[in-house]
Amino acid sequence: MVWFIGIATAIVAYLIGSINISILLSKKLSGKDIRTSGSGNAGATNMLRTYGKAPAAATLIFDILKGVAAVLLAELADMLLGRAASLNSMPGAAYILGNLAYIAGFFCVLGHNFPVFFGFRGGKGVATGLGVILTLNWQVGLIALAVALIIMAVSRYVSLGSIIGAAAFPLLLLAFGLGSGSANIMEIIMACALAILIIARHHANISRLASGTENKLFSKKN
Repeated sequence: MVWFIGIATAIVAYLIGSINISILLSKKLSGKDIRTSGSGNAGATNMLRTYGKAPAAATLIFDILKGVAAVLLAELADMLLGRAASLNSMPGAAYILGNLAYIAGFFCVLGHNFPVFFGFRGGKGVATGLGVILTLNWQVGLIALAVALIIMAVSRYVSLGSIIGAAAFPLLLLAFGLGSGSANIMEIIMACALAILIIARHHANISRLASGTENKLFSKKN
């Protein structure tokens, strides 16, 4: 039963993440798929460069809320089923339910990056990951967000800020856990997996950053 709940949570979170508003909006606005324009990424930054501020803001908000919704649903399931887990004789039952939120967060970002509804070609998971991180641990999330925004403001590279912000999350979570004496190895593992998932989707940006050809925020594409 508990394993079924864990699998069901992952599937539901993945399906939530697979709803890509940037693709739907771009088709509504111009009849074109955002993945055929600009950088080809189905995310807020490409929407900003291609369609302007309002569609980009709508994309950003929706993508963040996807992450929030997936984690909150998992936390609700954990709350409702936690008592059942404590009575369940299956090994690891309470442990699985106790980490449902992290499982949901990872699979929601996975769905955003590889959406089943759109041929498994989605975004990079930054905004959805932000929603996930802020809901999982708002203190750590705000610090990671501040780090990302500072890097973006100084360098004007959205990708660089996103990469460093994602990498900061598991490190900050570990620091907070060690500081409070309540570090959870499963949380750290899932946070690392989430960070790796986001960073890996920036492989092309990393190559362009290394070669000095990455586009800066508010600059015209070379």
